[in-house]
Amino acid sequence: MVKVKKCSFCGYDIPIGRGVMFIQKNGVIYNFCTNKCRKALLVYKKKARKTRWTAYYGKE
Repeated sequence: MVKVKKCSFCGYDIPIGRGVMFIQKNGVIYNFCTNKCRKALLVYKKKARKTRWTAYYGKE
């Protein structure tokens, strides 16, 4: 059975066959559902808890 992954930034489920896996040099693995999530975390260095369209918004 294939395991459904969650987006590392927004927290929503990634459909099978979609999304991007990003692996840093230090071995940390990120799974992203869209390019928007990838850019928000890696390029703009936003916090998911302060971004309104994420599932983690407002949760501490």
